[in-house]
Amino acid sequence: MQTYLDFEKPISDLEGKIHELKKLAAEDESIDTSDEIQRLEVRVREAMQEIYAKLNPWQKTQVARHPQRPHFVDYAARLFTDFTPLAGDRTFGEDAAIQAGLGRFRGQSVAIIGQEKGNDTKSRIKHNFGSPRPEGYRKAIRVMEMADRFGLPVISLVDTAGAYPGVGAEERGQAEAIARSTEMCLGIKVPMVSIVIGEGGSGGAIAIATGNKVFMLEHAIYSVISPEGAASILWRDSTRAREAASNMKITAEDLKALGVIDDIIPEPMGGAHREPEKVIDAAGEVIGASLKEMSALSGDQLRAARRQKFLDIGRNL
Repeated sequence: MQTYLDFEKPISDLEGKIHELKKLAAEDESIDTSDEIQRLEVRVREAMQEIYAKLNPWQKTQVARHPQRPHFVDYAARLFTDFTPLAGDRTFGEDAAIQAGLGRFRGQSVAIIGQEKGNDTKSRIKHNFGSPRPEGYRKAIRVMEMADRFGLPVISLVDTAGAYPGVGAEERGQAEAIARSTEMCLGIKVPMVSIVIGEGGSGGAIAIATGNKVFMLEHAIYSVISPEGAASILWRDSTRAREAASNMKITAEDLKALGVIDDIIPEPMGGAHREPEKVIDAAGEVIGASLKEMSALSGDQLRAARRQKFLDIGRNL
């Protein structure tokens, strides 16, 4: 069942009528509703094009958080073969918010890291809604160390509102784990490609997104804090999240202009959740092209280029 966002009501109304007409035709074969359905489908496409051509930052935030948006497990299943997840940080325990392991991308062995939010109540609780604890970042460090040792490119898929801020996480060194993971990203001598597929929230995202190439999906967001968090700090009123989002430069277009990301991966009309396979395949093409581009670079060149990339952010504005 399709879930509609509040600004998609015109689309919802039209698609509701289409559903009713199809149901009517199925119940009574003597009724021909094909012409009316075709007319309504044209109106749906027009409404969708009009709405999605002018999304504001808060609306993009809602699209990035859409419950039916494809998550890490969807990308892993379609893009990688022989994916073998690894568990635990060899210090405290397992964190299901970060999925990490080894697999093959188009026949090439790679290391894969990403945040998983879950797609129903049970899986969201299991994955802590995509908010990693420190052991998740230490697991990511383990996998990056392994990738560096065996010369495997690293592919990371970012989708988190932020690292988990609970007392236990802080007691086990959340900030230190994020810093160590970011340091590991900068230090490895293998190609690293990062894609923000949904939300890129603060240090929780950058800890696995400090890559040679950083991309965002068209309706993804990437920010130092969530719009609700920014509104709570600035105005002590989280209901002003819409206003905060409009001022934070969190959209893919903003971040490309600022030089934070390399490029934008287009989404199907209506968002990635409407045609998940199409957007996952597009992400695969970008990953493939990036790995091919970096294949001739030495380990030292890859590391130096990655570090310089992040040092240059903001210098040429």
